[in-house]
Amino acid sequence: MAGKVYLVGAGPGDARLITIKGKECIEKADAIVYDRLASPRLLKWAKPGVEKVYVGKLPDRHTMKQEEINQLLVDLALEGKVVVRLKGGDPTIFGRVGEEAELLRQNGISYEIVPGITSAISVPAYAGIPVTHREHASSLSIVTGHESPEKLDRMIQWDKVTNATGTLIFMMGVAKIGYISRQLIKHGRSPATPVALVRWGTRAEQDTLTGTLADIEEKVQAADFQPPAVIVVGDVVLQRERLKWAEKLPLFGKRILVTRTRSQASSLVSKIEDLGGEPYEFPVIETIAPTSDEAVAGLRSALDKLPIYDWVFFTSTNGVEFFFRHLKEYGRDIRSLAGARIVAVGPATAEALRDYGIAPEVLKERFQAEGLIDAYGPELAAGQNVLLPRGNLGRSWLPEKLTEMGLSVTEATMYENVLCGEDDEELMKLFAEGGIHAVTFTSSSTVTNLLKVLERMGAENPVELLKGSAIACIGPLTAQTAAEAGLDVTMMAEEATIDSLVEALCSWNQQEDDPRTR
Repeated sequence: MAGKVYLVGAGPGDARLITIKGKECIEKADAIVYDRLASPRLLKWAKPGVEKVYVGKLPDRHTMKQEEINQLLVDLALEGKVVVRLKGGDPTIFGRVGEEAELLRQNGISYEIVPGITSAISVPAYAGIPVTHREHASSLSIVTGHESPEKLDRMIQWDKVTNATGTLIFMMGVAKIGYISRQLIKHGRSPATPVALVRWGTRAEQDTLTGTLADIEEKVQAADFQPPAVIVVGDVVLQRERLKWAEKLPLFGKRILVTRTRSQASSLVSKIEDLGGEPYEFPVIETIAPTSDEAVAGLRSALDKLPIYDWVFFTSTNGVEFFFRHLKEYGRDIRSLAGARIVAVGPATAEALRDYGIAPEVLKERFQAEGLIDAYGPELAAGQNVLLPRGNLGRSWLPEKLTEMGLSVTEATMYENVLCGEDDEELMKLFAEGGIHAVTFTSSSTVTNLLKVLERMGAENPVELLKGSAIACIGPLTAQTAAEAGLDVTMMAEEATIDSLVEALCSWNQQEDDPRTR
């Protein structure tokens, strides 16, 4: 039985600008056929084992001819697969979706066209250019600029198009900008007509060049302005200086690698996005329940003794989540800890406990083991019992210090940190091209694991590969691990929190943009 093909518009580049239905199609796909203008982040929503086929086109090179792409969709569907053809922007605007749909129809294959946000309007919007404006333009035309001058002349009636609408949008026309400008001037547009080219709009590489029909070709050549870009012609371009907003966001223009576990990454990812950056998720660490018989036995023994503890020190949100998961699994009652003082290291850990109805004492400074001793040292007495719910890679300093002070310490491995990270060719390419502007590390494990994964993916010297990226660490221990591995730590959060890490990133980007610091 044949499968089904979804011809999906991926939007202009920012992964958040795909439609809900488009995202749902990606999530259920057995095979995804995608092109150069579709954000690689969209593939992160695909289910494990999905077949991914890149058919992207460059200005001087086609990975696969259109006829071959059409047939590929048919062949995949005839294998019984749910297929997503992921196309940049909207598939019906210069996306050749009609050709793909026609061959599917001829072969009796079910398909749907899922519209996307076209770059014709969204890319100018991200540059502060509304394509219509009450005072400047009440209509617009979307025109291809990709073909040769001879073919453009056959396809475009310049005498009619030039003044048919207030705003003209040319797609994929950077290489032909001079010819386009001359034709518009020849057919009646003033040489002083404003023009804007917006390259890689909505993505970290977004760049905007403005001029007039008279000088835009010279400016493009002088700036070596490369495709892909959307060309906007008309008085609406004058709105840019007043309305540009994306460039003013604190993390605009920066693609930031997020290495923490996928379950924990959402907070950091959303903060980066809200501040105008482009997060690139590449989790290199995964947390799982203990697997060894010894660890499981130790965990059960610790839970059997809940009533005896005088102190419980939670040092991470993972420790909290897995602790309550194990309580439920083994049928234990949180009320058994009624006699214990429960302490959270840091606000995030405290918030995780509050989600379970526990109002902990909160360590407000030095969110690490040393801070616990500083804050509670006078109250820690020999003979007291302490429970440390933690991961398998937890530092030995705290239990050793507590034991030295005469306390009885029970270390319970609530979870294990394991190496993860699928091979990602796009990430390797971005590193090589300087497209990863900053790398965030939220634990020592993320440092060591990223280096291991990069080496596994073929990097001869992972440390050298990271030299072109700023290194951002959440705290001194993580920074120490990074430095010992040979990395140059660019910034460290003042507090070991995600908010503080993001603040450090914003300060760094501000310094990068300040000409006085260059």
